[in-house]
Amino acid sequence: MSPMTKKYEVKKKVSDDLVEQLLHNRGIRTAEEKEKFLNPNFEKHFHDPFLLSDMEKAATRILKAIKKNEKIAIWSDYDCDGIPGGALLHDFFKLCGFDNFINYIPDRHNEGYGMNIEGVEGLKEEKVKLIITVDCGIRDFKPIALANELGMEVIVTDHHEPGEKLPKAFAVVNPKRSGSKYPEQILCGTGVAWKLIEAVLKLKPELVKDDQQKWLLDLAGLATLSDMVPLTGENRTIAHFGLKVLRKTRRPGLLKLFEILRMNKATFTEDDLTFMITPRINAASRMGSPRDAFELLTTGDLGRGEALARHLNEINDERKGVVALIVKEAKHHIKSRFENSGEKAVIVVGNPQWRPALLGLAANTIALEYRRPVFLWGRDNGAGIKGSCRSNNGVDLMALMESAREHFIDFGGHKFSGGFSVDNEKIHTLEDVLVAASMHTISNDADEIAFADTLLKIKDINEKTADIINQLAPFGVGNEKPVFLFHNVWVEKVGRFGKAKEHLEVLLKDGEHSARAISFFNTLESWGERLQEGRTTNLVASIEKSFFGGRSEVRLRIVDFF
Repeated sequence: MSPMTKKYEVKKKVSDDLVEQLLHNRGIRTAEEKEKFLNPNFEKHFHDPFLLSDMEKAATRILKAIKKNEKIAIWSDYDCDGIPGGALLHDFFKLCGFDNFINYIPDRHNEGYGMNIEGVEGLKEEKVKLIITVDCGIRDFKPIALANELGMEVIVTDHHEPGEKLPKAFAVVNPKRSGSKYPEQILCGTGVAWKLIEAVLKLKPELVKDDQQKWLLDLAGLATLSDMVPLTGENRTIAHFGLKVLRKTRRPGLLKLFEILRMNKATFTEDDLTFMITPRINAASRMGSPRDAFELLTTGDLGRGEALARHLNEINDERKGVVALIVKEAKHHIKSRFENSGEKAVIVVGNPQWRPALLGLAANTIALEYRRPVFLWGRDNGAGIKGSCRSNNGVDLMALMESAREHFIDFGGHKFSGGFSVDNEKIHTLEDVLVAASMHTISNDADEIAFADTLLKIKDINEKTADIINQLAPFGVGNEKPVFLFHNVWVEKVGRFGKAKEHLEVLLKDGEHSARAISFFNTLESWGERLQEGRTTNLVASIEKSFFGGRSEVRLRIVDFF
């Protein structure tokens, strides 16, 4: 199936200076805005943490626990937001010289997301007095009520949407709270934990010497980039300094992981993080224990760091194999169904044998190819039906599932990624229900116009252009990579690369100038007649500098052909 062709236009030209043009395209106009965007400042560009509701209360309670040597439990989620957040508070307490704490990370398969009754009871037996949550807790009413009954107090730090009521915790720190005065509503969970550290140190700066807490920004940056929050405002500042620290990391586990993956930490980018590091952190909970990823980030032992790095790399390879089999099986079902009953606006496919923890990755791959919402479901340990959904064509999954709310037991997530659970009796009609709901929530984008930042030629693909573009990095949600339009380029050669030849590469020419263009996990067939050797085509692509294998290369990342 070929992707739907969009119509492309170039944004209005306002300057011959590429940086000025790119900033203007992103709505950054004033000198102050430009300075803040291009040169984030540690002293100026972090907001006052006490603007967050309950923050002073939370920070004061932590200082009391440190002073009285009360036992603290850090309860974090098991993904690449929660694990770095748990590690962040772990390292912070170590910097403070405080050791009377434990980290609790629930098992994804047996305990599930968030706080749970059994875990809280276990913490009581451990003589815990204060629980601090990271990336969870905002809807954990019963476990928090139990903690209160058992004589423990709870500080919730979370970034997920609160319900109509808040849990009865000692403090609830969440930028999305109703009436919040905090300027940055969409921090990741570790970002909220970083603000907690800032608040504690504002009240008692002597806890940490020589600004050593700045070294913890690698964990905040890792989570911010992994969780795909908008890279604007304070998130951009966190990501900027997080990458700076990662390029100087002294963490044995990360150093060994860089070594195994043949990555140069000095040239480490946001792409390296999200494509290479994040999947290996997440593989821990998906394929085994999240404690392995947590220990990779916190161990001070080089030998242990190497063992954990190799282990996470191996289980990530295993994860890729399992996901590839799920994708292959799902695509077989989709092809057969489309041939028999026509294409559907929403795809729903499942198998009781599929592991729900891996379905988001598989759904993303299928959504990229079919350009429509994809819902995949499975069962975990004989439990009910759970699944993941992804969107790749602008469809708001939350709006889509809200339109079919009565068909779900539960659902949640973000605009383009989410999770859901469904009763056994309703799973077989889920696709029909979502297709019907899509009639009201999905617009026909056949005439959608997409905009490129400016028009370029193949001769412009060079080190100088790449360096100019990288002034706007790190790129991600809310600060997407600039895309450029190339008219009438000659397709010299089309090939494959990668271990399994799973990626597409195209050699393009424009007179005497040539460039290599790539697209990960894509095929020649995906583009139909728009991409043929020995023909001219129009290309939309971003320009990037790769350092893979220790070799510097300026290349194009394909967005579309038309």
